[in-house]
Amino acid sequence: MSSETQGADVKPRKLKVATVSLAGCFGCHMSFLDIDERILPLLELVEFDRSPITDIKHCGPCDIGLIEGGVCNAENVHVLREFRANCKVLIALGACAVNGGLPAQRNHLELADILQQVYRTGHGLADGSQIPSDPELPLPLNQVHAVHEVVRIDYFLPGCPPSGDAIWAFLTQLIEGKEPTLGHGLLHYD
Repeated sequence: MSSETQGADVKPRKLKVATVSLAGCFGCHMSFLDIDERILPLLELVEFDRSPITDIKHCGPCDIGLIEGGVCNAENVHVLREFRANCKVLIALGACAVNGGLPAQRNHLELADILQQVYRTGHGLADGSQIPSDPELPLPLNQVHAVHEVVRIDYFLPGCPPSGDAIWAFLTQLIEGKEPTLGHGLLHYD
């Protein structure tokens, strides 16, 4: 075989993609699944690292990282820093990652007061209820943060959640080496 024929059989390297949900509702991952049958051609172009699809627990070296959710505890900070260290491109996916979203609504309250209300004095709690203090539980932060407040983010894809069509368009443009742009038709807030 000539070198020209051998080169024709070589497939381009698949990009590695990792995803994670921090403090959020998992709606952005559900939107990602709303790309429906387009996931099959996507799988021709990418290989998933850490994600709910693979159940890999740590992010390895990746080309693209998708971060859903805000940062509300020490574990979120650790995971986010791991993604930044291992992903060439990091994308904040959805309102919680972009600006803290619904979880950040607690930011105007004192954390101690929230824990007291939820675990000690709230309606329907049994007498003697205690605030959990198991060392296995991640320490909560005083405030919920958008991901860009903790690490450098390369792209922001807003929405609550962004549509499957918006995620598809954004990812395919990025995979093709283009600067992702989404028009008014794909960015909307319901």
